[in-house]
Amino acid sequence: MRTANLDGRLVLVHEDGVIDVEKAGNGLFPSDPQAVFDRWDEFRAWADSAAVADQPRTPFEKQELGPPVPRPRQVFAVGLNYADHVAESQVETPAHPAVFTKFPTSLAGPYDTVTLPSALVDWEVELVAVIGREAYQVAAADAWDHVAGVTLGQDLSDRGVQLRGPAPQFSLGKSFPGFSPTGPVLVTPDELEQPDDLALGCAVNGETMQESRTSQMIFSVPEQIARISAICRLLPGDLIFTGTPAGVGGARDPRRFLAPGEELRSWIEGIGELRNPLIAGPGHPQRTDAV
Repeated sequence: MRTANLDGRLVLVHEDGVIDVEKAGNGLFPSDPQAVFDRWDEFRAWADSAAVADQPRTPFEKQELGPPVPRPRQVFAVGLNYADHVAESQVETPAHPAVFTKFPTSLAGPYDTVTLPSALVDWEVELVAVIGREAYQVAAADAWDHVAGVTLGQDLSDRGVQLRGPAPQFSLGKSFPGFSPTGPVLVTPDELEQPDDLALGCAVNGETMQESRTSQMIFSVPEQIARISAICRLLPGDLIFTGTPAGVGGARDPRRFLAPGEELRSWIEGIGELRNPLIAGPGHPQRTDAV
């Protein structure tokens, strides 16, 4: 099953169009894409029924898609989770997941324009896991049972804010408005032949910057859920940004960051792509009208 947020309404996505959930179910489920996660098992059973399969499909414009999970209560993120990214960052391989948070107000849609607050904004393509059942002290072997689906995300990072002292400010540096574009759809794990081994990557203005597979994670999706839920209660609709592979701009020589006028394209096999145009914010050095 594939779901999406189409102009603020929950839809089921098929190759030949979408089904509006509220209309198809005569109000059984609300139109709000966030509300469905508290009734995820019930929703899955309804969406898989023959009555839904016979519903007519409606064409749609992909630019109308918003983040599949628009208002999560918690957004976790895991850093340094690919060996090649650890190597380019010149740090030791972590013994435990390096967990921080991205604030929900940073979420954006798959085609939204992102405003760059500075000349130090970096890219990080990531698989994003969406929690479908409350999870607390869950074993890794059972973790996929608590996942509603996966989507694609960018963990954009203002390296100036993130790394300034006296202590790193990961959450703030990664939570400017628009710094968490996600989408284009949420895909349930059963739709993916190998949910633990998906190709992913990103490009800036057509130049590929990152290319890897999710099987190269140090801590897999189930292991991350087990480690995080050992401490925090994961709630339906929560997001976990699961880490990024090598190829980020801040680790290049010379360093390379995002610039106004460029387009950041990201992709994951079996999920789709993000295409986010970039513009300068008021404080950006390329803004001639900056104050």
